[in-house]
Amino acid sequence: MLNSQIMVVEDEIVVARNIEMRLKSLGYQDPIVAFSGQEAVQKAGEAAVDLILMDIRLGSGIDGVEAAETIRSRFDLPIIFLTAYTDEVTLQRVKKSEPYGYIRKPFQVIDLQIAIEMALNRRQAEIEQKKLIAKLQEALDTLKTLSGIIPICSSCKKIRDEDGQWWPLEIYIHDHTNADFSHGLCPDCFARLYPGFDYQKPLTPHVISRLKAEKSLGPLVANSDFGDFSPPA
Repeated sequence: MLNSQIMVVEDEIVVARNIEMRLKSLGYQDPIVAFSGQEAVQKAGEAAVDLILMDIRLGSGIDGVEAAETIRSRFDLPIIFLTAYTDEVTLQRVKKSEPYGYIRKPFQVIDLQIAIEMALNRRQAEIEQKKLIAKLQEALDTLKTLSGIIPICSSCKKIRDEDGQWWPLEIYIHDHTNADFSHGLCPDCFARLYPGFDYQKPLTPHVISRLKAEKSLGPLVANSDFGDFSPPA
């Protein structure tokens, strides 16, 4: 993750350059630097930023917490706070901005490295989770289900829809679900319609020709068990 673009938000130039130098020593590319909260918000919207290191006290204008809240709401970017202030009021404000980390100044390079790597890993996991949720939602959106009481004719098995129209069972199910049908014959119907023939054996072209000649092939349609053919007109 050394190719991740980091932004440093720090109003003191010397401190900002020091953090920039430390990031380079860890192998990260040149960071984007902002010296105020307003500038941080602007650059977060202009550049492809992966992570922000944010100081809390930023002189005049909005402070780091306000800037973080704006950036999170607009751009949903991960933020780590770097600050010397750890009073209870500040900590409570920081929590509301949902930071990915909090490092107290002065800090060691190893502390910075660990915080950055943990934040980037968490961010990547969140991105993958969002992709998965989006795929699941897409699948759910395309899923059709039937529920409740469905009026069906006791004789012909047609189904009545909400408009009072009666439909063949397979057409109704096809229109109200993602299911489709392939037609064939069950063993009982096969034995009734074609006595003397074995259901388990595929119908050979010779037998099919014989059945056509006898005009007894009417109900049978294409089915993988019997071969690919259609009933005579």
